[in-house]
Formats: sequence, structure tokens, C-alpha cells
Amino acid sequence: MCSLSRGIKMLESQIIEVNGTFLGTVILEADRSTRRFYAAHESVKSLHNSRFTQTDNPILSVTCVFRRGNQGRGGMRT
Repeated sequence: MCSLSRGIKMLESQIIEVNGTFLGTVILEADRSTRRFYAAHESVKSLHNSRFTQTDNPILSVTCVFRRGNQGRGGMRT
């Protein structure tokens, strides 16, 4: 378990990647029900630090924002 700067404990994380493009990481917080998204790619920065409950699907949310942002750029190129 890793302790983060504001006293929040990270229990586990999951990388979100689309076609080899690293978008960010979903982090499970200490309450074991809240997941927070840490954005690494510019196209999904609007979701940085978004919190998701157990019933939310952060992977779907992040990939949809990424794909919408890349539609006018000839596909998935970054």
C-alpha cells in the first residue's frame, strides 16, 4: 500500500490505455469504494481527479472522452 501526499492511501490502480496510448490510471482509495482517475494524456485532462463510485465505469468514461477528442484528427493518433 502506498501513502499519497494528502494522507490518501492508494490500495490498487488500473492503467487505462487505448491502442497503445496511455491515458491515465484509476486508483482505488482507502474506503474501497471510491475510484479516482489520474489523467496523463492531454485529451482526458478534463477528467483528472474525477471520482467514481462502484457503479460507475471510469474506463468507459475516459475512453469515450478520448475518442471524442480524437475524431477530428484522423483517428487515434496522438
